[in-house]
Amino acid sequence: MNKNQLFKRQITLPEIGEIGQQKLLNTSVLVVGCGGLGGLISVSLASSGIGKLHLIDFDTIDITNLHRQVFFDLDAIGKSKSAVLSAFIKKRAPFTQVDFSTEPITKENVFKLIKDFDVIVDATDSLPTKYLLNDACVIKNKPLVYGSLYKFDGYVSVFNTLEKEGSFSANLRDAFLKMAVDIPNCSAIGTLNSIVSIIASFQVNEVLKLITGIGNTLKNEILIYNSLENSQLKIKLKKSVLKQEIKQIFKNETYLDASCEVRNPDWLISADELKNRISDLGQSMPILVSVIEYSEEKYPFKIDIKTSLSKIKKDDFSFEEDKKYVFVCRKGNTSYQAIKLMKEKHPNFKFYSLEGGLINY
Repeated sequence: MNKNQLFKRQITLPEIGEIGQQKLLNTSVLVVGCGGLGGLISVSLASSGIGKLHLIDFDTIDITNLHRQVFFDLDAIGKSKSAVLSAFIKKRAPFTQVDFSTEPITKENVFKLIKDFDVIVDATDSLPTKYLLNDACVIKNKPLVYGSLYKFDGYVSVFNTLEKEGSFSANLRDAFLKMAVDIPNCSAIGTLNSIVSIIASFQVNEVLKLITGIGNTLKNEILIYNSLENSQLKIKLKKSVLKQEIKQIFKNETYLDASCEVRNPDWLISADELKNRISDLGQSMPILVSVIEYSEEKYPFKIDIKTSLSKIKKDDFSFEEDKKYVFVCRKGNTSYQAIKLMKEKHPNFKFYSLEGGLINY
């Protein structure tokens, strides 16, 4: 197969040409996250002629992914996201070397994983992982193409690119110095198919411009796109956090996601145990508390109290010491965070989190 024929429409652009196409073929890109953003980004980059792609995602495909993760089908449910996506790309991008990893990206392995790549793409929905990638890229002088989603809004930027005078452009901590702890991901708050593909396309566009040197990238600014209004806003960023400060942050920060946290088994109740309590009329039933925010969830049991993590933080609900409470959410992460907060205020109260959440009930 002739690569000039495959990429003919792109090479025809005078701004790209054969020289620009060769730049793409000579470039290696690491995509972290193979869900809604990462799937579209990876396939588009391979289709554009990126020479080497490495895909990282430890998660498996769930039926709830399919409405926006469009390169997976029903037969792929339960399989590795990164493995399935890699196999798809191999069938359609003969000039792209693609491989994958199913290990989570952590503080211990991040430098090794980003070491051999020219551009890093953040396609995750985990805030700790976003900060981990940002800080590692700053320390190792790697450009990071950032993308993030919140309901109908999307955020895109290009962090830590080399400037003409030898310094580096702004990064995530210049926009948001500290990591917020109460921002839900798309599994908790929901997302629309279209905003995912729009933001993924924006990220692909930034990668292609960054590599070929055409146009203006979103360095030193964040683009905010709202899909309901079709509105765009650019916020200028000023370099304010020094590399040495980020090295110190990296030294002290754990970057642990809530889903990876070691949990106190005494604060958990298994699905089987809760089912037994519900079916056994002789046992006293705990009070069931949902902490799913912004959702009309269908529950497999009667919910006694509907609240949210933000309301619990404001102490909007009162609880009784002589009763048992089971907090539930979709995956068991938010519910565990909720009882951690409650245990700090009321250490002797009987609060439990449904282990594995509703999706494993």
